Amino acid sequence: MSGWLYSTLMRALQPWLRRKLARRAQSEPGYAHAVGQRFGRYETQATACDLWIHAVSLGEARAAAILMAELRRHRPGLRVLLTHGTATGWAQGKELLQDGDQQAWLPWDTPEAVASFLDHFQPPMGLLMETEVWPNLTLTCQRRGIPLVLANARLSAQSLRQALRLGFWARPGYQALAEAWPQTKADAERLAQLGVRRMQVMGNLKFDAQMKPTQLALGHDLRARLGRPVLLLASSREGEEAAWAQALQSHEGAALPWVVPRHPQRFDAVADLLQAQGWHVLRRSQLDLSRCDAVTVAHPRTVVLGDTLGEMALYYALAHVALMGGSFERHGGQNLIEALACGCPVVLGPHTYNFEQASTEALAQGAAQPAQDLTEGVKMGLDLCANPARQAQMSAKGLALLDAHRGVAQRMAVNVLLCLDQAINSTKR
Repeated sequence: MSGWLYSTLMRALQPWLRRKLARRAQSEPGYAHAVGQRFGRYETQATACDLWIHAVSLGEARAAAILMAELRRHRPGLRVLLTHGTATGWAQGKELLQDGDQQAWLPWDTPEAVASFLDHFQPPMGLLMETEVWPNLTLTCQRRGIPLVLANARLSAQSLRQALRLGFWARPGYQALAEAWPQTKADAERLAQLGVRRMQVMGNLKFDAQMKPTQLALGHDLRARLGRPVLLLASSREGEEAAWAQALQSHEGAALPWVVPRHPQRFDAVADLLQAQGWHVLRRSQLDLSRCDAVTVAHPRTVVLGDTLGEMALYYALAHVALMGGSFERHGGQNLIEALACGCPVVLGPHTYNFEQASTEALAQGAAQPAQDLTEGVKMGLDLCANPARQAQMSAKGLALLDAHRGVAQRMAVNVLLCLDQAINSTKR
């Protein structure tokens, strides 16, 4: 009965989803692309794929990039179907495609759309990156004998509480997974409460991230030319930019503020907010970084808005200190591992449950510092900007932390290919 009710609700919500996509497309045109795929309708003929990977959004697509690079190293020519749920995930995923790969939207979780998706692409195996578990999807894959693995799996205590409140719908979806590969033992314990039966704790793929050397070099070069330290608010969420800018008011000129909002649809709103507070806003998209220097940012109330995608390595490389967005409001934090990989010291707010292990270890080992709010965070960041020796110490500790956790991609790729070969052989019998 609960499955029938869930499917009825998901069917009823389809008009709402169409309206939501249309609204999002006004600021992010990617949401207007191939809308029919969201409902299991395809205009072109699919070609065979060897492996399906679902990376819902930007963070999951970055994790998928690490795994895909290792999979291709082990098995050149592997044909991947890459699916997403957000425009930023699609844009990041598009950069990963090679000849023979395909890209599509994951369909809305109705029985009809899921069946159409699986009929169209016929994947022998699927990987759900990190968090995306939908009941109809997992149950249909189970019935069809398509092993579905939750890879690089994470589940915060908050997400577990939410899932348990909807246990009559959530639990069957988790129980239908063939396997899960959690990041930590704590993630595994929480997943077990939702009914996942088979698990291997493998660690976090993102520790194996390799930042783009060209961006690192440009960032380091720009940092040397700017003439004053850069205090970065990285991957900021709603509410954080205003508090950050307010906290900077009493420290005017101490550092060059640089802010990179997490979601591109907010770029214009953040620019308007900062201008309303009296800041002179320069947008990265309008700057020629090869000519940018101390004169470009000489205005004492200059702030630079990072309004581009795919340049986080550049931003972290030019920053002396990064305040980690999403951690100063109740959003669970963003990916501090990228900052550590670029040698950038980090200041964390109190809300870090999305990156619990990395945050806890970074704080314990001195690669990051804790702040209760952005007023304290800005003061702490500026103190660090004025202390190059302390910056160097934190940078070294962050890189050492990453080195201690590398190797997840290798282990996971071996597991994926083993499971894939078993799935393919079972269909031939």
